[in-house]
Amino acid sequence: MDLNNIMNELVKKHPGELEYHQAVREVLESIEEVVNENPQFESAGIIDRIIEPDRVLTFKVPWMDDEGNVHVNLGYRVQFNNAIGPYKGGLRFHPSVNLSILKFLGFDQIFKNALTTLPMGGGKGGSDFNPKGKSDTEIMRFCQAFMLELWRIIGPETDVPAGDIGVAGKEIGFLYGMYKKLQREHAGVLTGKGLGWGGSLIRPEATGFGTVYFAKEMLATKNETFEGKTVALSGFGNVAWGAALKVEEFGGKVVTLSGPDGYVYDPNGITGEKIEYMLELRATNMDIVAPYAEEFPEATFYEGKRPWEVKVDVALPCATQNEINEEDAKTLVANGCMCVAEGANMPSTPEAMHVFLNSKILFGPAKAVNAGGVATSGLEMTQNAMKLAWTREEVDAKLHQIMVDIHEACVKYGTQSDGYVDYVKGANVAGFMKVANAMLDNGII
Repeated sequence: MDLNNIMNELVKKHPGELEYHQAVREVLESIEEVVNENPQFESAGIIDRIIEPDRVLTFKVPWMDDEGNVHVNLGYRVQFNNAIGPYKGGLRFHPSVNLSILKFLGFDQIFKNALTTLPMGGGKGGSDFNPKGKSDTEIMRFCQAFMLELWRIIGPETDVPAGDIGVAGKEIGFLYGMYKKLQREHAGVLTGKGLGWGGSLIRPEATGFGTVYFAKEMLATKNETFEGKTVALSGFGNVAWGAALKVEEFGGKVVTLSGPDGYVYDPNGITGEKIEYMLELRATNMDIVAPYAEEFPEATFYEGKRPWEVKVDVALPCATQNEINEEDAKTLVANGCMCVAEGANMPSTPEAMHVFLNSKILFGPAKAVNAGGVATSGLEMTQNAMKLAWTREEVDAKLHQIMVDIHEACVKYGTQSDGYVDYVKGANVAGFMKVANAMLDNGII
């Protein structure tokens, strides 16, 4: 496999899509050895086929605000690969959404979904619409207009979208209501649904829970636990919320949370009512965390900064892509951080990843660590298909086992000769092998 030639051709075909290029390069670097050892992959064109999405739908979304003004946003759905199951991946509503970001997310979703062992392919979608500051009726109108285009290419056995940034239970409800009206059927075509109409327990917390379950397994390889550990957490949405709950349950102490305005450091720990206050901030303060330090005076707010300068044992980036750069990574390592587990999608730059790997600390990549969200979405799909609902304990137990299994797969493919586990390589190779072999079985399609 000629990595540089493949990347040069990809950049020529899709200029300017930097996040997409970054995601593809990261995977190809990890799987180069296994591809070269399996000539059948080259003869079947697996690499050329897997790095290009099956199809991309781009559409306009006109909607009317409460004042009667008409707005037009762009909508997208990237159906990347369905070799092992229906396309599966979230919808993101945020001003930063563009095709490059969605293609990077959809590409990573292929391997993340494969790691869960559930029959799900990879996809992603969304819009540059910003639900923040909009009324419920404005959000409803937008979601209905968005679904007027999307419904044509999705279905419970075809493509099953979920929520993501900007798409929570309210948005899923509006989207599902319009899909149901257009398709004239109840079906498990969206996950993250309300509990009263097909949703699964612990879905909002699942990505955060899964992140901590995976980190727990990583720590165990060094005979360590979360007990007594200090934890830096970024973000303060559902992922950070779930992670904070589970860290507290395992005896650790979360001391930071962050937003676009900066980060909060709370030496007493973010526990109990403070964790719930994170959700209140998310709902009422337009993504800013500064009010936390006003509500809890023992905390300090650091404007315009990121939490990676705080001395901690474990770092859980749970906000957004490329939030840890090379200098942040060096600071974490110098301060004695022993474990970094990515709860967000691609939160570490390539340079930061190299720092972690070269330092031989425990480093878990997003496609393995944050697979708990899509795994629980897969469990919701199963419950919908079986027309039943599992208890909270049943879902949590299944999620925990899935994360343990993902960790074992990463160790199997990522253990180096000196015993160090390269979780990046392990996750990429494990996911790739499953999808590539399915593509071989399916023929050239």
